[in-house]
Amino acid sequence: MPNDLKLRESDDIQGDVIAGFKKDQMTLLFLKFEDAARARTWVKRLEPQVSTTRQVATFNAAFRKAREASGGDDPKALKATWLNVSFTYEGLRELTGKDPLPSAKAGSGLEAFKQGSDKRALGDTGDSSPENWLFGDGKGQTVHAVLTVASDTVQDLHAAVTEQREACAQAKIVIVFQQNGATLPGTRRGKEHFGFKDGVSEPGVLGFDEPDPAKPEYVKGKHGTRLIPAGEFVLGHDRVDGGPHEAPDWAGNGTFQVVRRLAQDVPGFWAQVGVQLKVLKKAKVVPAEATIEWLAARFVGRWRSGAPVAKCPNADMPSSALAGEDNDFGFRNDPEGYTTPLFSHLRKSNPRDGLQEEPGHPPFDENPVMDRRRIIRRGAPYGAPFDPASEGPGGPDSPRGLLFVCYQSDLVQQFEFIQKSWIDSTAFPPNRPKKPGPDAMVGAAGTVSYETPGTTTELSLSQFVATEGSVYAFVPSLTTLRHLGDGRLTDKLPSDVRPTDSFLPIPDLQRDKGKSWYWAYGTGSAGPVCRTISIADGDEHLDVRERPDRPLTTWPCYAGVTKVDAILPVPDEQRINGRSRFWLFHTAEGRQVYRRISIADGAESGLPPEQAGAIDLPDRQLSAWASFSGIESVDAFLPVPDMQRVGGKSYYWVFHTMMGRQVYRLISVADGAMHQDALERGDRGLDLWRSLAGITRVDEFLAVPDMQRINGLSLFWVFHQDKYRIIVIRDGSAHEDQITVEDRPLTMWKSLTG
Repeated sequence: MPNDLKLRESDDIQGDVIAGFKKDQMTLLFLKFEDAARARTWVKRLEPQVSTTRQVATFNAAFRKAREASGGDDPKALKATWLNVSFTYEGLRELTGKDPLPSAKAGSGLEAFKQGSDKRALGDTGDSSPENWLFGDGKGQTVHAVLTVASDTVQDLHAAVTEQREACAQAKIVIVFQQNGATLPGTRRGKEHFGFKDGVSEPGVLGFDEPDPAKPEYVKGKHGTRLIPAGEFVLGHDRVDGGPHEAPDWAGNGTFQVVRRLAQDVPGFWAQVGVQLKVLKKAKVVPAEATIEWLAARFVGRWRSGAPVAKCPNADMPSSALAGEDNDFGFRNDPEGYTTPLFSHLRKSNPRDGLQEEPGHPPFDENPVMDRRRIIRRGAPYGAPFDPASEGPGGPDSPRGLLFVCYQSDLVQQFEFIQKSWIDSTAFPPNRPKKPGPDAMVGAAGTVSYETPGTTTELSLSQFVATEGSVYAFVPSLTTLRHLGDGRLTDKLPSDVRPTDSFLPIPDLQRDKGKSWYWAYGTGSAGPVCRTISIADGDEHLDVRERPDRPLTTWPCYAGVTKVDAILPVPDEQRINGRSRFWLFHTAEGRQVYRRISIADGAESGLPPEQAGAIDLPDRQLSAWASFSGIESVDAFLPVPDMQRVGGKSYYWVFHTMMGRQVYRLISVADGAMHQDALERGDRGLDLWRSLAGITRVDEFLAVPDMQRINGLSLFWVFHQDKYRIIVIRDGSAHEDQITVEDRPLTMWKSLTG
């Protein structure tokens, strides 16, 4: 492959978007979140399973090579199961707790996404009305996410879907609907239920598909397949017109997905073709030998094999050696639609080089006018093939149709434009003496104009395709998906506030000359960092950034740490012989572990890193703590103010996430070399804390340095997402708590901005 096909190497773009799963079996799970915290945990666990463009492209290339070597047979030894996930606007809002698109412009694709397809007037009336949908109606069937599972075999698909259904159940996620799809069997393989080859005219993508050396605007080996700039399908990349996307930065390497369940009336379609053929023969505007197949091909624009009517007007060529060139044609020489009717599905969904402003005018340039309307189509048929003799699957009333999936960077200018302005519009192509009518294959019921030299014959068609479900969703990049697991959309909080992963009080700089110093840990695009800040005593508690961010890799005691989850001072080993010890909790290979580190006095005064900090005990599993039974990951510690080093023990409230929901328990740690720990009270919900009302997850607590045990009261800053509040805890057995300062934006901390 040429070196400039950089998109093939992307580990950030989900795999189905550009590379395409191309599997025989697929299932879409339409999901509704019942508990936002658990849903975020589900996202975290799902993210490593989501396929990337690099993975799918590499597999597809190996599969294609093996297939060519075997003479066209699918290689049995090459199998894979892929996952991708997307989120509706409501789903993003549920995960982040706020409006992800507060400034979507009227008429924009972002507004369309925000509104949802059920409110977008897509011609879904009558039987296709949203109130009849199986999913996505915007009312009782709210959809927050769409999980795509695709595999080569039924067995592997079923195993993967079962695994994902169980994961959803654990996270309190409701499966609103499950839609299965599969390649049709036998001679129907590669075709949709009406019997026509599907997916022939997919566009190529610049930077992913190899260009033809002789015609660089086309894909090599696929004559007629135009290369479209990647920005028409993936946000943040070059577009046809060179203009920027309106989407926010967090949407980069993501795309918008349309999912529609389209029921197909197969017997109705073919019956109508037969009826209309009689009308045309009576009018003597078609050859006497014209058959139902002949007319159906004109409704579609292709024969069953995929051969275009434009190149093969008289008969199908199912065994043609030129079948690979079924996309190499145009309509420039047929502007009136005498060969391929203007109402045919092919011309309605992609006019190619045959679109005129009005009869007699030269056609528009296919590039860029048509290129900016392209979409990438995926999906699959669902249901059993039509068999009029069947009493079970395949019978006339058996559900069947097309699971339509497409990707684009602008819902309004791409999918909606094609659907509203082309397919459903009776007056497209424009300015004709007689309106062409709606798309004869997938459009609404209506009259179409069959044009022949000097004559126009009107045909009355029923509707053969009905919408039974529809969703607009956003397919995030892997980077944004990771952020969504933390309840945000970017690695930066508003106004560039740095996340507050954890704080470590610098041992010899507490209440020193009216200031207390801390190392504040965070994770940014460049990796884990440490920032030095100070907080002054006094009513204002002025905070200052004392030193800029430093990568953790500069300190040997943080070797292998990619994110500091929590830190707990060893209670009886603070400033002993010039060193203080801490338990540091971090995640390694998907599992939280802890180590013990020591920090020397003077560490902030210029000591070499290897002297300032050291690993005293290497990483160990959480199971080494008797009080941590059942804990998968510690989120934060809160010391019980009046129970530190009392009777040789120190008590802490430990906040941790269990089954997607943050809870807390009370533990104790004894003084002494063994530091024996004990569970003093089991897990309880955050709702028992009056001071934590409205918080579903605490990120970190920080003691207000000069307000500890003053008149029996201790104050703490509570950090949660992009906000903080101040709470007070009273000494005594009840440890009564309340809010003293309501939530404020984290931007008020000057030391944590920038």
